[in-house]
Amino acid sequence: MKSFELKGTARTIAERSSEQTRALKEIRKNGGVPCVLYGGNEVVHFTVTSESLRNLVYTPHIYVVDLIIDGKKVNAIMKDIQFHPVKDTVLHVDFYQIDEAKPIVMEVPVQLEGLAEGVKAGGKLALQMRKLKVKALYNVIPEKLVINVSHLGLGKTIKVGELNFEGLELINAKEAVVCAVKLTRAARGAAAAAGK
Repeated sequence: MKSFELKGTARTIAERSSEQTRALKEIRKNGGVPCVLYGGNEVVHFTVTSESLRNLVYTPHIYVVDLIIDGKKVNAIMKDIQFHPVKDTVLHVDFYQIDEAKPIVMEVPVQLEGLAEGVKAGGKLALQMRKLKVKALYNVIPEKLVINVSHLGLGKTIKVGELNFEGLELINAKEAVVCAVKLTRAARGAAAAAGK
């Protein structure tokens, strides 16, 4: 997995919620994003610039984040992100500190490989799940999950329960369809003509 360096500044939390809300608005107004780091000995509240988050958030890749908060470095993953409902700007990010001995859960992008039998027969390959949730030690998690679809026939699917990746536990529902070869109108017509 690739790594991404992100620098932040620790912030204190106000006692009263009204002061807290005012402080968060001020941070956002000045181009900052409030963040929280969980998973360590203590919960750490910090701020990063929205510009520094851009290449971490708007990317198809997954990263181990080298978080540097006031000079102190920890390895983490991005756990949750909140966007503004209208402007699509980042409002808040939760990070989770990595412990090399404990498994973590994260979403990994799916990449299909090969030319499906069903596509050769006139069908259309459709990727239903762009990411799968995996549980594993962070150093075992790959950048992407490659699924070979060469054997996939017309009208057939690959479900989560049929997949197996060494060292990874898939968390998604076993019956969830990852990809399918759908019948196109042309394929239906050819099948009907062959059946006459």
